[in-house]
Amino acid sequence: MEKKTKINAIEGKQELVITRAFELPVELLFKAYTEPELVEQWMGTKVIKLENRNHGGYQFETSYNGNVVFKANGTIHEILPNKKIIRTFEMENMPSGVQLEFLEFEKLTDETSKLTIQIIYRSEKHRAEQLKLPFASGLNMAHDRLQDILNHSK
Repeated sequence: MEKKTKINAIEGKQELVITRAFELPVELLFKAYTEPELVEQWMGTKVIKLENRNHGGYQFETSYNGNVVFKANGTIHEILPNKKIIRTFEMENMPSGVQLEFLEFEKLTDETSKLTIQIIYRSEKHRAEQLKLPFASGLNMAHDRLQDILNHSK
């Protein structure tokens, strides 16, 4: 099955660009990234903190059999409803380090939208570490879940 979430990683760069079109209104897509209950559903992680404001912070955590297996946090530098989120993102205990993310939400029609995420890493090496993980397939599965969950809530 073709992956709907596309990742463009040009050789020799320290960035990658992720794009995905959704059969969702842009307002609903934006909520999926800003409402803790929705984030938890499609990401499959617990939202410890999510302050949707300029200079707000967030923290996510996933446990398995009582052990924390994933922790991520960052700062939301700028948020413009239904348009963009600029934030840092860091997975604890991972070699990829802190990354800078630019999320852009675009209305295509009243019922469709597009998400573009530009991620900038500290170096090409850090980006390469990220791409060694099952990053692309995991992100595609999460975005598929996002689409399914929000389709059922419409």
